[in-house]
Amino acid sequence: MSYRIRYILFFIIDSFIVLSAIFMSYWLLHPTITGYSDKVILISAITLLVSHHIAAYIFHLYNRMWSVASVRELLTISYAVTISIAVASLMQFIVKNDVYIRVMAITWMLHIIMIGGSRFILRVFNDREYLENSSNLKRVLIVGAGQGGTMLAKNLIHAAHPDSVPIVFVDDDIGKLQLKVMNITIEGTTKDIPRLVSKYGINEIIIAIPSLGRVGINSIYKNCIKTNIPVKVMPSIEDVMTGKVAVNEMREVRTEELLGRDEVKLDMVAISRKLTDKVILVTGAGGSIGSEICRQVMNFRPKKIILLGHGENSIYTIHMELQQKSSGTELVPIIADIQDRKRIFEIIERYRPHVIYHAAAHKHVPLMEYNPYEAVKNNILGTKNVAEAANIFNVGNFVMISTDKAVNPPNVMGATKRIAEMIIQNLSTQSNTKYAAVRFGNVLGSRGSVIPLFKKQIAEGGPVTVTHKDMTRYFMTIPEASRLVLQAGTLGENGEIFVLDMGQPVNILDLAQNLIQLSGFTEEEIKIEFTGLRPGEKMYEELLNPEEIQRENIYPKIHIGKANYCSLDDINRLLQNLDNKVETDIKNAVIDLANKKHCMLN
Repeated sequence: MSYRIRYILFFIIDSFIVLSAIFMSYWLLHPTITGYSDKVILISAITLLVSHHIAAYIFHLYNRMWSVASVRELLTISYAVTISIAVASLMQFIVKNDVYIRVMAITWMLHIIMIGGSRFILRVFNDREYLENSSNLKRVLIVGAGQGGTMLAKNLIHAAHPDSVPIVFVDDDIGKLQLKVMNITIEGTTKDIPRLVSKYGINEIIIAIPSLGRVGINSIYKNCIKTNIPVKVMPSIEDVMTGKVAVNEMREVRTEELLGRDEVKLDMVAISRKLTDKVILVTGAGGSIGSEICRQVMNFRPKKIILLGHGENSIYTIHMELQQKSSGTELVPIIADIQDRKRIFEIIERYRPHVIYHAAAHKHVPLMEYNPYEAVKNNILGTKNVAEAANIFNVGNFVMISTDKAVNPPNVMGATKRIAEMIIQNLSTQSNTKYAAVRFGNVLGSRGSVIPLFKKQIAEGGPVTVTHKDMTRYFMTIPEASRLVLQAGTLGENGEIFVLDMGQPVNILDLAQNLIQLSGFTEEEIKIEFTGLRPGEKMYEELLNPEEIQRENIYPKIHIGKANYCSLDDINRLLQNLDNKVETDIKNAVIDLANKKHCMLN
């Protein structure tokens, strides 16, 4: 129906209701009450008719979608009717110096009933049509019967072209149980999800609690995953209200939401003071962490960012990306190898950065077991070159990205990163540069991490390979890891090792099962195979060993450790003798030095 036809139709319907209502009121009272003037009633009716159409125009009663009307629309009708009754009553007073209060009161009530009824009958027909067609729609269970769940249910029911029908709610507020929302019963809590899915033949679960953090989503998802049906999340109320997304634009549960903890929020004001209008150098700028550090740094409008990396393609990619976002920040792409001491010193002397974020490193544990000399050259010698250049040229802050594998390392990669930590701890005792190291667990989505591997294996139809059913790891997101690096640059004073409180470690088998479920498969369709530990791998990772742990946090959810470390003389002796050692001896020498106790305590 066109807008013009609908407008005319409602105009005629309302005209009939307005005129009939006042005469019905007069007729209802006339048999027992006398003294009413037909002339006054007629003038009142005409006044009421005119004033109602004016009020209806003001409150848009003729151009609303009444098929999806709610209580708010009923209140709008009440406002319009009350105004028109008040104007008619005023006219009565002007004509006769009196007001037919009883007649006007009944007229007001009849107006509300008849006009409201004429509108809401469209809502009834719309709901009836929806229910008749619902047998072919996707059956949905909604988690959360609050504002988000109500908005979602209403949107699904009154969609122009519905593809889903809400069947049942669950909510952990016991006081809501057995109540109805949009005529849909709240039949249980999140623990009842598997039972209700089976009872009602549910095809999809939607989590409609937009304010829910990662801990909450992770808890709910544990019940959802038992059902082997798709699980989606409603967008935030803010995004819906600002028009960024529609209510029914659901998204998949993200991997990072299954970590069981919320992201740590950091002090962006302190970071801004450190970076704004400064020269920043990032090594390994083309890598997963390095490139994200560059993106985060860009938010603080530095004067210049030096993008240093060994791979030309990765540096080209991040340089082109940042150029699209640059608003006054000069970007300098540099291809260089951190093992080239002369080149590194020349770069730092030329650009004189205020802050260096050292992300360049070899990080793959099994590969470094096969190539220990390369791990030493890149992770130890490369770090030594950049850190000593920072000291020589008075760089304000030097932040090194380390790893949880540096704790009690049984492998080459972890050992070389622990020795790299020792280098900056030594330099911190004799330099004006403020050195710090930041230890990460595994970073979701980084190159070489387990998540992209699992996703690739699932896309290829499986199997998904897990080393051991009991293996656990700590995880964090790339943006979170990068912000932690920036925060450490504001906190570091004397060779500290900063560690994020990453909650509980994640079981790798559970992670694989969740990813299979998130991808829309079952474990019967995508098999899981156990391959055994690879060279150098640990069953469990640690963030700090017992000797390093300090009770206090220097910043909420950021721990600081004090670690034993060996002198630069010991490290230099190791490096000088490497050329004469076979690879097995290199591995043993590096691991022994990294685990050497009672050297010095920082």
